Amino acid sequence: MAEANTLNPEYVAGLYGIVNTSPFPSHLQFRLVSMELDRATIELEVAECHLQPFRIVHGGVIATLIDTATFWAAFAPLPEEDGLVNVDLKLNYLSAVRSGRLTATGRLIRGGRTISYAEATITGADGEMVAHGTSTLMALPGKGLPSPVRKFL
Repeated sequence: MAEANTLNPEYVAGLYGIVNTSPFPSHLQFRLVSMELDRATIELEVAECHLQPFRIVHGGVIATLIDTATFWAAFAPLPEEDGLVNVDLKLNYLSAVRSGRLTATGRLIRGGRTISYAEATITGADGEMVAHGTSTLMALPGKGLPSPVRKFL
């Protein structure tokens, strides 16, 4: 884990640009809207492309939001030269969603040099919890995102 405790706002702004214009987030139409040292928030406006045949949001979309929110919550405290990969994802679907904004909020429960553990909840536009999940993540030394600015102040 990094010794620093303050993320550089310029690094975070650059990260939003990289993440939110990457192929998969663009394809699924979600975006990273907030990242702190142990938290991250992902938003998605439900669109036709997110619905399965029964006209509710596909479970894979929900799983992706949980995966993404836990990932970025665990990524922030890592040394800037390190990357991260999800090795386990568990989730519970709690309510069906047909429309509106979904907000996934990830929280780092335990960060480690090698293994980290995070959770995320998804709420619908009405504020009700739609899903909850946990993720185990593994650090990848030397596989961080290149950036012209430092990650920590």
